[in-house]
Amino acid sequence: MNEAQRSKIADGKGFLAALDQSGGSTPKALALYGVPESAYSTEAEMFEFMHEFRSRIITAPAFDGDRILGAILFEQTIDLDVGGIATAQYLWEHKNVVPFVKVDEGLAVGADGVQLMKPFTNLEGLLERCVRRQVFGTKMRSFILSADARGIGAVLDQQFAYAMQILDAGMVPIIEPEVDIRSPEKEQAEELLNRGIVERLDDVPDGQQVMLKLSIPTRDDSYANLMRHVKVLRVVALSGGYSQEDADTRLARNQGLIASFSRALTQGLQHQQSDEEFNRVLAASITAIYAASTT
Repeated sequence: MNEAQRSKIADGKGFLAALDQSGGSTPKALALYGVPESAYSTEAEMFEFMHEFRSRIITAPAFDGDRILGAILFEQTIDLDVGGIATAQYLWEHKNVVPFVKVDEGLAVGADGVQLMKPFTNLEGLLERCVRRQVFGTKMRSFILSADARGIGAVLDQQFAYAMQILDAGMVPIIEPEVDIRSPEKEQAEELLNRGIVERLDDVPDGQQVMLKLSIPTRDDSYANLMRHVKVLRVVALSGGYSQEDADTRLARNQGLIASFSRALTQGLQHQQSDEEFNRVLAASITAIYAASTT
């Protein structure tokens, strides 16, 4: 465990950049970036475009450890280079940004108002690769559509079971049970989620910590208890489909909650932009998200 990285995540001012678009979400992310599906004919070509996009973000002057604490990467990215240097190594040594990797393999078919993660098929091997690449932590996402106690319990049981395996590998897991921002039962689901998380934190070994990535709550500051919990390293928020402006406004009302935005971070970035324009738009986004994360 890199104690300098742990200290930065625990106590640093800033936010996490989510650059972990996977196979299912990559076409949409590229389309928003101005690269239509007609621009590539194979999955390999698609991921080449995506890595070029991620590399452009990571190497931009505004993307640095002064305002960005960590970056979440797609699994494939850790085996690729930025500027001739392994991506995770580049992030930490050249940008002072702590690397994380998405480890889930997508969502299963929904039941009981939730979508569990598909069963992991190679977590042990992936964690070994991450440790070799000096990756600090992981991220895994489930999806909650309604306030179903049984479904939310199943989500948390699965998340915490994998989290224990990740802790055993010497890494810090980000547990992400996203609540659908469009759900009419969002606030009730968040209450069930909060209670369920607190119950399961008792099972985290003493001296160890997890991170939480949660939808910005309907009731402001309702996750303050989780931020104070001794077994929680940090609580971060996803944008969940809100526009950047809306997500920033909602986030700023929650003291101590910091961003881990994906689409809201990359909003307005275009493939055809000059480097100067690209960097200007990204810098403005980083400035706004940082301000919302440090209220």
